[in-house]
Amino acid sequence: MLLPVAISVLVGAFAQRITGMGFALIASPALVILLGPFDGVIIVNVCAVLSSLLILPRVWNQVEWRRFAWLVVPALVGTLFGTLAATAIPGPWLQLGIGALVIVALTVTLLVTRTEHVVHGAPPAILTGAASGFMNSAAGVGGPALSVYAVASRWSQTGFAATAQAYFIVIGSAALASKLATTGWRLPELEPGAWPWVIAALLVGLVLGELLHTRISHRAARIAVIAIAYLGGAAALVDGALELLG
Repeated sequence: MLLPVAISVLVGAFAQRITGMGFALIASPALVILLGPFDGVIIVNVCAVLSSLLILPRVWNQVEWRRFAWLVVPALVGTLFGTLAATAIPGPWLQLGIGALVIVALTVTLLVTRTEHVVHGAPPAILTGAASGFMNSAAGVGGPALSVYAVASRWSQTGFAATAQAYFIVIGSAALASKLATTGWRLPELEPGAWPWVIAALLVGLVLGELLHTRISHRAARIAVIAIAYLGGAAALVDGALELLG
């Protein structure tokens, strides 16, 4: 169990450094299958916050703080409702929902890339923040909604990747705190000594991403992240359905 968890975290961290938001897309479906929908998403939230904290100093000067503010305030409201959903919905149904959210969000992202319509102003950012906060808290995947907004608003990749790190630190911390508070601050039940391996895998993934991010095209990395995330979302759907049928 520990090895696949560590591999999921490593690959997710690598994708996060390359694309700015790949961690949850790759790691969430895999960790949900391995650890269950609640514990798996908590691990995703912890690692996503840590990875963004480590990346943010490298991209601090590129953060667009005005756009960050428009996104993060409604995201915090969405986080509250996402936490309520995650604690109220039974495990198999939540796992089905997580798989479906990943697949739907990725599909919408791909469809938006084909349109020439450009969105402007605060309302799209507010709607995006609320949706992203809900999805991040409920399923650990707040990135797709943000990606849809980035594409639709023609947000530059540099500004998006930098601002996303500050954004994920805030909403990931909020989701983690709200979930732990609702469970009496119960931590995920990992194998003894597992946390150091999880953190080590996170650091290795980030270091590899730092070394290789200039050698890997953003397009190639993004295609790989989307493909792996689709497979993970489908696997989560199938696993949740099998639990319900069993």
